[in-house]
Amino acid sequence: MSKLTDVPKRILIGRALRSDRLGETLLPKRIALPVFASDPLSSVAYAPGEVLLVLSIAGVSAYHFSPWIALAVVVLMFTVVASYRQNVHAYPSGGGDYEVATTNLGPKAGLTVASALLVDYVLTVAVSISSGVENLGSAIPFVVEHKVLVAIGIIVLLTLMNLRGVRESGKLFAIPTYVFVGGVFVMIAWGAFRGLVLGDSMRAPTADYQIKPEHQGLAGFALVFLLLRAFSSGCAALTGVEAISNGVPAFRKPKSKNAASTLALMGVLAVTMFCGIIGLAMATDVKMAENPGTDLIHNGAPVGADYVQNPVISQVAAAVFGSGTFFFVLLAAATALVLFLAANTAYNGFPLLGSILAQDRYLPRQLHTRGDRLAFSNGIVLLAGAAALLVGVYGADSTRLIQLYIVGVFVSFTLSQTGMVRHWNRHLRTERNAAKRRHMVRSRAINTFGAFFTGLVLIVVLATKFTHGAWVALLGMVIFYGTMTAIRRHYDRVAAEIAAAEGPSDDAVRPSRVHSIVLVSKVHKPTLRALGYAKLMRSDTLEALSINVDAAETKALKEEWERRGINVPLKILDSPYREITRPVIEYVRGLRSENPRDAISVYIPEYVVGRWYEHLLHNQSALRLKGRLLFTPGVMVTSVPYQLESSELAKQRAKRRSVYQAPGAVRRGLVDGGRPAGGGRTGGGAGGTAGGGAGGTGGTARPKKPADGE
Repeated sequence: MSKLTDVPKRILIGRALRSDRLGETLLPKRIALPVFASDPLSSVAYAPGEVLLVLSIAGVSAYHFSPWIALAVVVLMFTVVASYRQNVHAYPSGGGDYEVATTNLGPKAGLTVASALLVDYVLTVAVSISSGVENLGSAIPFVVEHKVLVAIGIIVLLTLMNLRGVRESGKLFAIPTYVFVGGVFVMIAWGAFRGLVLGDSMRAPTADYQIKPEHQGLAGFALVFLLLRAFSSGCAALTGVEAISNGVPAFRKPKSKNAASTLALMGVLAVTMFCGIIGLAMATDVKMAENPGTDLIHNGAPVGADYVQNPVISQVAAAVFGSGTFFFVLLAAATALVLFLAANTAYNGFPLLGSILAQDRYLPRQLHTRGDRLAFSNGIVLLAGAAALLVGVYGADSTRLIQLYIVGVFVSFTLSQTGMVRHWNRHLRTERNAAKRRHMVRSRAINTFGAFFTGLVLIVVLATKFTHGAWVALLGMVIFYGTMTAIRRHYDRVAAEIAAAEGPSDDAVRPSRVHSIVLVSKVHKPTLRALGYAKLMRSDTLEALSINVDAAETKALKEEWERRGINVPLKILDSPYREITRPVIEYVRGLRSENPRDAISVYIPEYVVGRWYEHLLHNQSALRLKGRLLFTPGVMVTSVPYQLESSELAKQRAKRRSVYQAPGAVRRGLVDGGRPAGGGRTGGGAGGTAGGGAGGTGGTARPKKPADGE
């Protein structure tokens, strides 16, 4: 069975990597940029359109506010980037917003930030994939007809790519991301040259259209509210900025410096592309409407429900390059692809944050474990499952999903920057060096402005998007918060329960006696081996135990026992209802109640088989028996393996694979010089209780093979 699952696993995600090769997976800046910044870089493909869509409510006359809204987004972007540059230097461990909030504002604030980020990462995948599928579907009808299945398929593909490791996935994502960035910059430069130098008249496909305003002549508070809503929509360009502060450990040394440089480069690129597209959209008279079928007017009539409204970036590219030209097609393809790859920001941020939360006992510890490719595989799979569920529930509709967006990221922005202000206040109370104090005061001013600005945006987002779906994101945050709190309580309770006491305790006191029981069904080699091993343990009392479910077999067992002269007393328990587990459990509990200070040791003979289908030829009685015995205080269970001839096949398979790492060997610490320590896992395992263990039913047991180093 191991070979059947291992071969496709190796094909899909590659060979396992040794722990000491972790340094080889660290990212240079040129790879880290597309890995951690693909989300904010790709958001320029739809953020300008979101601004124009909201402004269109008041008609074309409101478009003249778009440069000012773009300026506000630029100020916010630079503020957030400058703030997070302080974060990566002050907290380079990779905890990001969670660590900042926990350290400076307390565990509850940290957990709130973590909940917000986890929700936002899931939404990033769902929104990016759904948006990409819809863009692709405009050219390929099949995609539109099966967009949920296509979206889930792309999530699976991205998951496999990330399971291969951060470095390999980064190389795959670097080319389309850089093609997209380069294409946008060429478009901006060529558009500026044509308009300012050549004096060409560039017109978008919708330049001759008119917009029917939903609310004519907005003024006063209504106009302010509209502008704030447009600003909050444009803030979609900031999603994913925090991922770099969470991913500092993935950078090459010097980690903080490289992360800060990448953050600054990302900010410059995103701001330039965002402003360039907004400027070209104004220059080419792009028109966008929330309900294009009825609100867009062409030649005096609505364009109709069949009209497909192209994104702003597509309309600008058509005006600058010409529709159908090479550069137009190249940019369109790169845009669609980068929208898919934007989800990669979440695929790197979510597992890293999950690992830190697991280390702090807020999430299952399995999320802290690196997989065969030294990526946090469990976190990657969990993110993919949550995103696929969201895509299925919302039908891969980006219009519905995007209403849930942004809330979480601005919750984390605000709390993080507030925490950084307290961080600098704490250090200023003890710092006496004048130069360092000046630096801290400047940093505190940046973080203070960032906290105020992002807090204002959070209020605007909640006010404008709550009834449109933002409440679902808040509900998700509450669920994450409650779940993580419950997990932490459980881990704390278990830790307190198993903590070793300073003085003598019941667990430290030696049992008065050890009563050993060997489960027997027939007199054969596995039984004799179990009896021999039990004798070596030098128990105070030793007996064999069998369950009478068939009178003829029980009689034959007694006769064989006496004929061989086995000097271990054989006890037979009647089972009129042919049960095996219950009589054994009741007998063991009876011994414990009679002598509470005695320990009971139960030995179970087991087959070790080499073929996967041989596990199916034995039932589950031994497994059930073991499970019940584990819940019985004072009882120790020992499996005594007996290797059948087929187990040699498993050994031979292991030798043929010995040049490779055993699956999961890195995280189990079984690697020694490139080979599985102690012989490694050879496959097969314990196929079942030899002869049934207790009653001749051949129960299947947990795979176990001490001879192979397990």
